[in-house]
Amino acid sequence: MASNPLEWLLVKFNLIARPVLDTQVAGTYVHVIMAAVKVGLFDALAAGPATAEKIAAGCGTHPDSTAKLLPALASSGYLRARGDQYELSPLSRKWLVTTSPHAVNDKLLLQFYELGLMQRADEYLRSGKPLDFHTGMSDDVWDSYQRGMKCLTTGQTGMVAKAVPVPEGATDMLDIGGSHGAYSVELCRRHPALRAVVFDLPDAVRHAAPLLAEEGMGDRVRHQAGNALTDDFGEACYDAVVIIGVAHHFSDEQNRELTAKVARALRPGGVYTVAEFPAASGGGRTQQLAALRDFYFALASESGTWSPAQIASWQRAAGLRPAKPVRLAASGGLNLQSGHKPR
Repeated sequence: MASNPLEWLLVKFNLIARPVLDTQVAGTYVHVIMAAVKVGLFDALAAGPATAEKIAAGCGTHPDSTAKLLPALASSGYLRARGDQYELSPLSRKWLVTTSPHAVNDKLLLQFYELGLMQRADEYLRSGKPLDFHTGMSDDVWDSYQRGMKCLTTGQTGMVAKAVPVPEGATDMLDIGGSHGAYSVELCRRHPALRAVVFDLPDAVRHAAPLLAEEGMGDRVRHQAGNALTDDFGEACYDAVVIIGVAHHFSDEQNRELTAKVARALRPGGVYTVAEFPAASGGGRTQQLAALRDFYFALASESGTWSPAQIASWQRAAGLRPAKPVRLAASGGLNLQSGHKPR
């Protein structure tokens, strides 16, 4: 995290302790932003510029510590300083004011829990056993998780729904692990004859139900509680099945068994679409996000990210015909791998 050309050169030629920049500096940067979200600092500035004292009063924070935080946010591009007052930058106004349609505050609040998991990364390295993200979550964390996951869909449900192949005349869809139902809602709005069952763990359904109810879809999109790894989906029940951002929780063997169950549940001509962020391929800075994501998913759940080729192999083994993968660059590189059931 070089902050000027000189630091960049020092990092490039290995003349500065980059591990300090990558840990202490980056870690402080992360927590400054997250703390500001937690106390509602950006919402306190939504009405216009304010002094540190006024911001502290609006947030219920101490004026002195708030005054220390504000320059850090301004130097990071999240606020702008105007004399003794501070105002929102375009960055924070779009992404961190809760009334914005693009707000990601809920995801940042969830990250307090996620960072707690990451602090135990050494346990995972020593034992090889994942920490299991979903086990032992309190009701508050479950609520935060569902709101956080839904806010990540903002702006991408439309492009995903457009890319998911739905057979002509389809009436029934299964959404595995869809919790908040945002993708099912968008798909059903795009295909007026379609109904969807959002299948997820009982705790997920309980905490996501209010989010789905807000969409006003009635019985067209409904929840069903269960466990995708152990429950049966029936035979020839669905025209389309989707699993979006969930397969990384399952091992290769579990995904193969799941795909076989999905193939039985599909009607002839039906389609199974798996949407996942890509697995890392090679090294270098361009692969950093993919590699970090893969490690996090492995630590927090069961396995990690999967390539379209790996997903296609599950579909092929289940008797489905894999299509060419679709990559949605605007959604962070999400890959869609669909498999068609022969008629």
